[in-house]
Amino acid sequence: MPVIAGWRQPWRSAAFPANNPAMDIDFWHARWQQGQIGFHLGHVNPNLARHHAALGDGPGSRVLVPLCGKSLDLVWLAEQGHDVVGVELSPLAVQAFFAEQGLTPEVDQHGPFVRHRVRNLEILCGDIFALDHALLGPVNGLFDRAALVAFPPSMRERYAKHITALLPKDARGLLVTFQYQPADAGGPPFSVDESVVRELYAPSFELALLARREILEEEPRFKERGIRSLQECAYSLVRR
Repeated sequence: MPVIAGWRQPWRSAAFPANNPAMDIDFWHARWQQGQIGFHLGHVNPNLARHHAALGDGPGSRVLVPLCGKSLDLVWLAEQGHDVVGVELSPLAVQAFFAEQGLTPEVDQHGPFVRHRVRNLEILCGDIFALDHALLGPVNGLFDRAALVAFPPSMRERYAKHITALLPKDARGLLVTFQYQPADAGGPPFSVDESVVRELYAPSFELALLARREILEEEPRFKERGIRSLQECAYSLVRR
């Protein structure tokens, strides 16, 4: 389950202060340009397959997938009957997704985003923080396996508030995070303790821990960094 490789340096979006060393938009563009995308899973995320029920019924449900890359989770969600909207910074990632799936999307300018659409699946290429209700449209689901863990501690609250504001009452979500020791060993992906998840989301969501699994033996790069424990956690979210 190679979800970690390549997530070793910080990033910065043009929307954030240029002097914030924890964000670097060029880092992510360079990763895609150089094909250094070890964070990409070559299969559907096991937590999504195991805990899909946390998202509610598929048909008619529209699910937001932030920082989606070229994830196969998008296709899997669409096959379950969801309408899927991914948001991704890298044009190369978006192009690769549709090419690898053998799909030719309709492409148009959608505010600050370039929108790519095929049937019940679309990807908005641009900065997640530029997304608002008008651009997103109605959603009632969230699958986050790559976004919260990508933001350094200084950005988490902003991201969580932004996502929370986009989701209506009763929207359902599935969140995947990592916890590792020592927690200050760097990132992304950053270590996000359960207490942090609850601090960020419990005020606005019914939140439950669905699973916690030790995966250090599957991630030798973390061992090389001196990590002693690496846990993958899955949470269900229901918007109040």
